[in-house]
Amino acid sequence: MSLNINFQEKFEERHIAPTAQDVPEMLEAIGVHSIEQLIEETVPAKIRLKNSLSLPPALSETDYLSKLKQTASKNKVFKSYIGQGYYDVITPGVILRNVFENPGWYTQYTPYQAEIAQGRLQALLNFQTAIIDLTGMEIANASLLDEATAASEAMYMQYSLRKNKVANTFFVSENVFPQTLDVLKTRAVSYGIDLVIGDHRTIELTNDIFGALVQYPAGDGKVYDYSVFADALHANQSTLSVAADIMSLALLAPPGEWGADIVVGSSQRLGVPMGFGGPHAAFFATKEIYKRNIPGRIIGVTIDSAGNYALRMALQTREQHIRRDKASSNICTAQALLAIMAGFYTAYHGPQGIKAIAERIHGLTVLLAKALETLGYKQENETYFDTLTVPLGDLCDPLHAEALNNEMNFRYDGAKVNISIDETTSLAAIKEIVRVFAKIKAKTLADIDFSALENGLESVVPNDLQRTSKYLTHEVFNSYHSEHEMLRYIKSLEAKDLSLCHSMIPLGSCTMKLNATTEMIPVSWEAFSKLHPFAPTDQVGGYMQLISELDQWLSAITGFAKMSFQPNSGAQGEYTGLMVIRAYHEDRGDHHRNVVLIPSSAHGTNPASAAMAGMKIVIVKCDERGNIDVNDLKEKANANRNNLSCLMVTYPSTHGVFEESIIDICQIIHDNGGQVYMDGANMNAQVGLTSPATVGADVCHLNLHKTFCIPHGGGGPGMGPIGVATHLVPYLPGHEVVDINQGKSISAVSAAPFGSASILIISHAYVAMMGAEGLTNATRFAILNANYIKARLENSYKVLYAGTNGRCAHEMILDCRSFKNYGVEVGDIAKRLMDYGFHAPTVSFPVAGTLMVEPTESEPKAELDRFCDALIAIRKEITAIEDGIADKVDNLLKHAPHTLAVISADDWDRPYNRQEAAFPLPYVATRKFWPAVGRVNDSYGDRSLICSCPPLSEYEEVV
Repeated sequence: MSLNINFQEKFEERHIAPTAQDVPEMLEAIGVHSIEQLIEETVPAKIRLKNSLSLPPALSETDYLSKLKQTASKNKVFKSYIGQGYYDVITPGVILRNVFENPGWYTQYTPYQAEIAQGRLQALLNFQTAIIDLTGMEIANASLLDEATAASEAMYMQYSLRKNKVANTFFVSENVFPQTLDVLKTRAVSYGIDLVIGDHRTIELTNDIFGALVQYPAGDGKVYDYSVFADALHANQSTLSVAADIMSLALLAPPGEWGADIVVGSSQRLGVPMGFGGPHAAFFATKEIYKRNIPGRIIGVTIDSAGNYALRMALQTREQHIRRDKASSNICTAQALLAIMAGFYTAYHGPQGIKAIAERIHGLTVLLAKALETLGYKQENETYFDTLTVPLGDLCDPLHAEALNNEMNFRYDGAKVNISIDETTSLAAIKEIVRVFAKIKAKTLADIDFSALENGLESVVPNDLQRTSKYLTHEVFNSYHSEHEMLRYIKSLEAKDLSLCHSMIPLGSCTMKLNATTEMIPVSWEAFSKLHPFAPTDQVGGYMQLISELDQWLSAITGFAKMSFQPNSGAQGEYTGLMVIRAYHEDRGDHHRNVVLIPSSAHGTNPASAAMAGMKIVIVKCDERGNIDVNDLKEKANANRNNLSCLMVTYPSTHGVFEESIIDICQIIHDNGGQVYMDGANMNAQVGLTSPATVGADVCHLNLHKTFCIPHGGGGPGMGPIGVATHLVPYLPGHEVVDINQGKSISAVSAAPFGSASILIISHAYVAMMGAEGLTNATRFAILNANYIKARLENSYKVLYAGTNGRCAHEMILDCRSFKNYGVEVGDIAKRLMDYGFHAPTVSFPVAGTLMVEPTESEPKAELDRFCDALIAIRKEITAIEDGIADKVDNLLKHAPHTLAVISADDWDRPYNRQEAAFPLPYVATRKFWPAVGRVNDSYGDRSLICSCPPLSEYEEVV
């Protein structure tokens, strides 16, 4: 026996699932001899890359983790007292291990199919309820991206609600966090809003001011009574938004009780690590009268087909998929996983626990203030929650140096220092801070009697600003305070959700691929998770190296010059790309170029993002094959040549085809003075075979939560970085706090300079372990898997579009519209698939009455076959209706999904048997996933909107 000592396992072989034995069978079904032939028949020759990607050799999983540990060691985890919206936390181990690090939670998809998403819907409803309770508002959404972008959403909501339609000025307190003001500046530009920045106590409210934003507590830590200001705004027919610290609201009077119309903020303090900026779930709460104006997703209570309590996403007619350019926001994602964590954290601690944490933070801050005063320092804030402001004068530099020597980071503002205390701060840590302050005055801790200072500590918050109202009164926040109870609660909800742990999720345009465990492990490392986004540059060398490497790699993959990692969602990447194009035109004096051409097949975020960027939208037709109508494009580009800003195009197309005219399309736009923005939703069909730069695009956003393996987390987090050609590099987003400016940078688009930086590790790992060959093969196999499904299904379903050679790209559209003749809607097929153990493909997008199917390279042939078998079996069930064998109303599809309660009930009066309903194919019995509820009633829930946890009495009434 010869022994091979040079064997090294390739990660590519773990990521790409079809085996060498599977491939010949798949190729035979498709009708080609090789994968190379399939690619030649699918991807136009003139756009294919001539050379392989310029990337480092692929690393094994073990070698990658070893190398990343060396990179991580370049990060210095100092104790952070910077605050400014980011605080160190204690994530309960039961939540860290069983939610954040659990694929049962992080591989779930957005809960569009509510019956198999009841667990995360309940967890998100808990989050909404906690936010409503703590803010004192009436309705909240299921999270936004970060505090700064939530504030910008609030500004636009106030703008759209203004009673004086010519009012154009928005007041921002000078004590708002600087990163929030930076993002507001960006959003105000595209809407033509004038920002006035000043002191809320002295600002003269004119008729032109439609709204205002204040920070609570203020950016320097002061706690103001804003009630008089709120009253003055309302008398002026204006509205007030409040950016609030969620932890402080356990002690401070909630904004809803003193006049706020909107309350936004970050829920990061509720157990979510800083992670160098994210991901963190922002919250957005408002009055119920604004329920149709609130951006983002809202989880609402309804009933199912049996009249039982059920949940689903409510009021979806507000969203960009339906309203497109008329939508209140372009938001297509959330920070669901992080909101879920925050909700569990709140339930685990309960009202007493949350209050105890808040009191401890406040108490330690008061103690620190007293100790500093004993040393002779003057602390400026008379009222505060967790942040002190200390003028230092000439002592500022010595203090800064001594703090760094002791591995402490404070926030410095000129000759003043701000110190923010958090959940992790101990009494010993307070003494260490005091020791540093004492040393620069040639004193020691012996000069302070801490025992005397600790006795009789009292809150410095005035009585009329202290909270008296109850919060977190629902049973969910008062039941799970032991770890065993919380573990069982988490697992009980997890069991109600279908995720990639159970089966493939074949959603077109969404690419639910493997999120490898090795890619996920480092996200929890303290060297990455405990860094503040505004930590000094020399402390974050590991992150800078990782981001720089990922920048180089993604630039090589896209063919562009540089990436910006600031956009923290795909839709925000779209917006950022358009704002960069806008800045480019304006810098050249072309202020009038504001027309954007968008194909009629475009994703709903495209027109919504264009509207946000202040663009005038012109729709371009598609031909009968689903391609952009080049003649119509040329006509509209010529007609708007003097004002043309750009084209928004998805490639391969939203219809799942590599359009052969793409180079000509890009040239037409360039010939008319415009730029080409490419939507990177389908980048997973390009990597290694072609690139945005190759076909002629100028900017492209990448959905790292799709193509590059960041998991969906039940609807978020995501990252949407943009890559740009050389001429657009100077305009990439800058940042007010961290200098990443490119010379002519637009202002910030998100709160942190590198967006949700901690999850960039996942994509970095994916690229590093796959290498050039592995990434290219991933694309090839994604196309192979898609065409295999097409070959298996096209005798049962009409495939709506295909390329010149009859091939689809990485996805296809199944036309189900003719089934309506027999009473079968596409939604019925989606629900029936649950009985077979599958999440539905994308329903009615981009064509109503269709299913858009997209497998990924990480799905094996056996799973593809199970999925195809299920759809073929459902087609036979439809045929039975067509042939009159099954009733049009009383049939398997109309009653789907079938719950365990239905199947096991004593009574059974349906014209099909229980076996057909619950176990329609042999494989189902061995891996049955039971939907938690029957078909949900959307209209019932929208008619009687309930967006917080109902009291138990109502549960009982519904059930």
